Amino acid sequence: MIDAVAGLPPVVQVLLATGFTWGMTALGAGLVFFTKEVKRYVLDAMLGFAAGVMIAASYFSLLAPAVEFAEALRGYQRWSGSWAGGSSCEASTGYCRIFTPGARCGRLRA
Repeated sequence: MIDAVAGLPPVVQVLLATGFTWGMTALGAGLVFFTKEVKRYVLDAMLGFAAGVMIAASYFSLLAPAVEFAEALRGYQRWSGSWAGGSSCEASTGYCRIFTPGARCGRLRA
């Protein structure tokens, strides 16, 4: 299957990947039409899963490349990529605190 897709032109590969992503999103969002009420622990589990996916996405898309980029630069310390990624996380928390005053931005539940 992968070999068959790898042999296709790049534009067709992009269209297939986009269609697959759209289909999975529509399938997941369509589940709302078949449920009347969802228990609180199920919502908590879904929220935890979504948070884990977003943390993984931010690491693999932002932090890991920043560390690799910093290591490739001569004269910079290894921690500079992590500093850049961490400062962006702090900036997003500050943005949340400024523009959404009632939200629990960057605070753990008591």
